Amino acid sequence: MEYNEFERIVRESFPEVGDTPLEQFRQMEPLYSDWNSKINVISRKDIANLYDHHILHSLAIVRYITQNEPQTASALQEGASVLDLGTGGGFPGIPFAIMFPKAKVTLCDSVGKKIKVAGAVAESLGLANTVTVNDRAENLPGTFDYVISRAVASLTEFYPWVRKKYSKGIFYLRGGDIAEETGELMGRFSLPKGSVHVWSVSSWLEDPWFEGKYLVRIDKKS
Repeated sequence: MEYNEFERIVRESFPEVGDTPLEQFRQMEPLYSDWNSKINVISRKDIANLYDHHILHSLAIVRYITQNEPQTASALQEGASVLDLGTGGGFPGIPFAIMFPKAKVTLCDSVGKKIKVAGAVAESLGLANTVTVNDRAENLPGTFDYVISRAVASLTEFYPWVRKKYSKGIFYLRGGDIAEETGELMGRFSLPKGSVHVWSVSSWLEDPWFEGKYLVRIDKKS
């Protein structure tokens, strides 16, 4: 996908988007292309698909929130704290931080070379609302309002890493047999009925690549 097509989708999906985030998105392609030639954080076969497979996919969390959770959107616009666990080179955290410039976004990954790229890109984009941490979730002090992440593990593997790290909710991008995974998650961790919500990314983005990709929203267990 070329930038112009990406911009068209973003403008249609987020009518309030301003010139600053769009310029930051435009800068992401040369930044990632340069870094990826030094440190491979995106498959070299997939770097040409940066705008659709990585940035738009990350923005599915923003789309879900703005369409379905106005209170969450307001909290993020007012400075809520967010942990992006397993951010790799900065996804979904960097696109998320661009769209919510007042949210406090922590980009965390246990692989040093990946977090180096995420930090350098965030700095080049002028994202003062991000910090980077090279560590595992269980070693992070304190809690965050929200956790976001993109397919770092199965739901039953991922949830124990963050169950004590958030106070309001989890937004997790995941593909595959989501009904089986969410059922296993709820049973294993005794999550109450109605606390896990599944949204199909393809209900927003029509490209066949997004078929079978979902956003899983997990409420805080009371």
